[in-house]
Amino acid sequence: MSFAKLKLEASGIVLSLSRTPFDEGTATALQQVLVMPTPPQASELPAYVERARSSKVRIATKHGDIVFTLYPDDAPMHAAAFIKLADEGFYNGLPFHRVEPGFVVQGGDPSGDGTGGPGYRLKAEFNERPHVRGTVAMARSSQPDSAGSQFYICLDDARFLDRQYTVFGQMTEGFAALDAIARGDVMKSVTVEP
Repeated sequence: MSFAKLKLEASGIVLSLSRTPFDEGTATALQQVLVMPTPPQASELPAYVERARSSKVRIATKHGDIVFTLYPDDAPMHAAAFIKLADEGFYNGLPFHRVEPGFVVQGGDPSGDGTGGPGYRLKAEFNERPHVRGTVAMARSSQPDSAGSQFYICLDDARFLDRQYTVFGQMTEGFAALDAIARGDVMKSVTVEP
């Protein structure tokens, strides 16, 4: 390929290439980067839900790993969407952009400032799971059906959030790593393990 001028604005990401020559390998890599995430489709949901029942999520940080299980029976679309984004490498390298001592750490925003997301919104799946230390839930705006990729992990009990946010997981390991997270620390990798 010879020259290209491309501007992508999605979820706060702006990529500009102007009159830059690039080879076929670079073109292929760009195509992969420019594919916007999509939520799980109805036909994919049963497989993701089944996988979530027997999987755990591992977030690698410089402080150690944070591990949690998923609640696919309480929040099937949120658990499936998280798995799909993790499988696509969406979370890898993203920062924890919000840390509120004694309350939550929050990450999953590609813009890094709390304003971005994957380019889609999920319908709320509020449930009876409590917000206790280690609870994993989807962040959202003031609109209930606005969650996307941003999630938070409770540093302590926060029961006043119950039934107002979609809880989709619970930590099982890595509480020392969780407590050490500082604003700007990155998720080296987020993987879903059998």
